[in-house]
Amino acid sequence: MEASCESSEKGRMSDMCMKASKVSTNIQVLTSTAKKSCTCHICSKTFSRKCDFIKHLRAHTNEKPFSCDTCGREFSQKSSLKTHYRIHSNEKPYSCDICNKQFSQKVNLDRHFLTHTNEKPYSCDICNKQFSQKDKLKAHFLTHTNEKPYSCDVCNKQFSQKVNLNRHFLTHTNEKPYSCDVCNKQFSQKDNLNIHFRTHTNEKPYSCNVCNKQFSLNFNLNRHLLTHTNEKSYSCDVCNKKFSLKDKLNVHSRTHTNEKPYSCTICKKQFSLNYNLNRHFRTHPTIEKSILEINERNNIL
Repeated sequence: MEASCESSEKGRMSDMCMKASKVSTNIQVLTSTAKKSCTCHICSKTFSRKCDFIKHLRAHTNEKPFSCDTCGREFSQKSSLKTHYRIHSNEKPYSCDICNKQFSQKVNLDRHFLTHTNEKPYSCDICNKQFSQKDKLKAHFLTHTNEKPYSCDVCNKQFSQKVNLNRHFLTHTNEKPYSCDVCNKQFSQKDNLNIHFRTHTNEKPYSCNVCNKQFSLNFNLNRHLLTHTNEKSYSCDVCNKKFSLKDKLNVHSRTHTNEKPYSCTICKKQFSLNYNLNRHFRTHPTIEKSILEINERNNIL
C-alpha cells in the first residue's frame, strides 16, 4: 500500500509520508489534524514523533541499517549498535552502588540490583516458581510450552531466549575477543572467560543456602537446589516418569527409543550414555590414555 498523511501542515507531513513509504510499501501512515500523529497500518500503533515512527517501521521490514565496523553485525537501531560496541571495547559505564560490580548496560545493572534485595515479585502460574525479573519468568514459561520464538538468520536454529540466540550467533562469526591471561585460551563471551578462569583459581562463588555446598557455576548450584526442593518439572511423554532436570529426561527417553548416540572409535560399539562409553574404552588395552581423559573431561550424558 502507499503511505498517505492527512494534516493541516500538508507540506511537512507529505515529506514524512514519502520517507515512510520508502521504508515499506506495506505501511500506511494516517496522521490526524488534531494530534499530528502517524499510525502504522499493520499494527495500528500510533507515534507522535517521526523518528519513533521510522524506527518502528523496521520492526516490520527487518531493516538493519547500522552495522558494526569490527564484526559486521547489523542492528535496526543506532543505540543498539552503540551498546554492542562495548563488547569490543569492554566499556562498563554502569556500576552497582552496593558491590561496585560494573556493567555495560543499565538494564543489566538494574537486574543485578535485585540480587541484593532478593525481591521476587513474579510468579509462574503453572508451577509457582518465583522470579526477580519479568523476562526471566517469561523465559521460564517457555519450558512449559516448549516455544522457541527466536531463530538464527544463518542456520535457522531456534531458541527460547534471545540471549541464547545472540550467543549462538557468535558461532557463525567465530569472533573470540576475550583471552585468558594464564593459558591464552580465547572465548567469544566474557562470561565464558570468567567461568574458565575459575579452573585456574578453583574459585567457587556460588553457595547453597541450605547446605552451604559451593559451586563454580550458578548453573550447577541451581541443579543442586532441586535436590532440596524435590521439584520435578519434566515428565516423560511415554511413561509419565518425572525428572528435575531436562537432560535427565533426555537420557531416560533413550530407554524408549533405544537411541545410542555414543560410539567407540575403536570397535564402533554404540552406547546410550557417554559414561558407559568411557567404561567400555578401558576394555581396549591399547587405547591411548589421552583419548580416555578427553572423554571423561567432556562427560555428557
